[in-house]
Amino acid sequence: MKERVPQTETAQFAERDQKAEIVDRLYEVALDPIRLEELLEVWEGRVAQLRVGALEGAIALDDPEIDAHVSRARVFLDRFEATREDGGYRSILDDIPRYAAFVSDGGARIIACNRAAGLAFGLAEAGPLTTLPFEPEDVETLRGVIHKVASGRAEKVVTLRIRSRVTGSPVILRVSALEADAPKPLALVLSTELFWPDDFSETVQEAFGLTPAEVEIVRGITLGLPLKDIAEQRGRSVETVRTQARSILAKTETHSQSELVRVVLGLMDVALIPTAGAEPLPDTGGLAPVVFRQMRGPGGRRLDWTEFGDAKGVPVLFMHLDYGLIRWPAAAQLAARQQGLRVIVPVRAGYGRSDLHGKGTDHITGCTEDYAAVLEHLGVAQAAVICLGADLRFALNLAITRPGLISGILGCAAQLPLRTAAQYERMDKWQRFILANARYAPKVLPFLVQAGFSLARRLGKEKFFAQVNGGSPADMETFARPEVREAMLAGSEVCLGARLSAHEAFTRECISSERDWSALVTACHVPVLLLQGDQDPQTPVQTIRELMGEFAQLRVEFVPQAGQLLFFKEWPQVLARLAEFLPR
Repeated sequence: MKERVPQTETAQFAERDQKAEIVDRLYEVALDPIRLEELLEVWEGRVAQLRVGALEGAIALDDPEIDAHVSRARVFLDRFEATREDGGYRSILDDIPRYAAFVSDGGARIIACNRAAGLAFGLAEAGPLTTLPFEPEDVETLRGVIHKVASGRAEKVVTLRIRSRVTGSPVILRVSALEADAPKPLALVLSTELFWPDDFSETVQEAFGLTPAEVEIVRGITLGLPLKDIAEQRGRSVETVRTQARSILAKTETHSQSELVRVVLGLMDVALIPTAGAEPLPDTGGLAPVVFRQMRGPGGRRLDWTEFGDAKGVPVLFMHLDYGLIRWPAAAQLAARQQGLRVIVPVRAGYGRSDLHGKGTDHITGCTEDYAAVLEHLGVAQAAVICLGADLRFALNLAITRPGLISGILGCAAQLPLRTAAQYERMDKWQRFILANARYAPKVLPFLVQAGFSLARRLGKEKFFAQVNGGSPADMETFARPEVREAMLAGSEVCLGARLSAHEAFTRECISSERDWSALVTACHVPVLLLQGDQDPQTPVQTIRELMGEFAQLRVEFVPQAGQLLFFKEWPQVLARLAEFLPR
């Protein structure tokens, strides 16, 4: 049976006009943060009365409609810009998969629209603007605003609030000027009308084990409908729908409707990743087939590893990240042999054919013991470590628990234990989606990761990796290199292959990485150098600089034009810097 979490008392705004006033302020602040004080005044006037008594008995505000608008307003504030240097409005529309958006010059017909606009509003490219489900006078007002914004005769960004004739609910429209190579000045119109993809219901049903009826209720809640309206649409009583909603929260292991909406919107972000990706990978023939070796690790579990480089060279332990990147580019593997390096790559628990740790095993401890077991099995007395991302925690713990075994640690695009919510917000969409849920909703994460792995299978790993790394131009440039793509796609077969999926291991990795392991940083006394990219979508420069103040014993160097794939782009520099850490 699943552990039940006590439910706290919650409250909602009672009056529709209270909600409307707050919604207006939300979108105003999303467009112009300097108006935050106006929102603060309105918000305080509505919610201050809820803050009474001790914190232990505080009443939480849980208003799904307000939460839905907050999530949509963040689209305006955080994720999409009104203009792009390339002026490519079609690429902008492609980047807005959830919400109805279109481009217009203020004329009778629209110029272009995304799929969501076609489904939510019935729009079509070159179709009439009058198709919009608004009153004729409202459509005419919108046309005038579009024309003025596009031609520069109004503010660069204007917000309108128009009521839909179909749903009766208000629709927020953000009209912003576009710099585009077109005969007439153009504007982008971005709305709050959410698009629920045709096949997304099946994804939600499979991910959370819901019934078709429960999925429809999830859909209604996500679209911002009150339970009363959902009940009317389904021909059920409000109490019946409320009971079903409680069942949904239990199955999804969320604690409120607002948390459910955040999880579903995050899953939708991943499900709507476009299918366009990198070009087909040419067969370079540079990488030889990998040879796996097996041993019995702690507890009798199967433990695999592979090696390359100079079999009699200086030992280097390579940690493969949660994507299972066990291969190096062909030129890097050749360089390892020429430089006399014996690169040992244990395949972590749950990846490839290495057995998972037993339930309840501390992940860092278990992985550390596996690394030590492989090195001991090979008779390695001392080794240097190259680690990627949050694998730094394994390297640190190995140096602490096995004194003398590790001569030094070289981290590439390392992740450190995070301290603030703002550090999650700086991450790119994919990284934030996974790691923030690992921190704040770990019970939900397994469903989300498995859905993401299913998506990767549908798209193909190459397209999936291209999208995951899309927030960093440096990573996209690196992944476009044939040798890098070959190494990443071949290496990651232990994570996501034709006949295996390491989604459970990946989930454990992420949950472990987001727990506080700062004590390992302060307790480690072997030399550590972190090479960090200035375009890292997961751990940006600002975050690293903040954390350097807490971990002053770490040496950190920033590498220009590099991201999370720093090792694969800058491996010659990495091997050159490794020299100071090698066993003597």
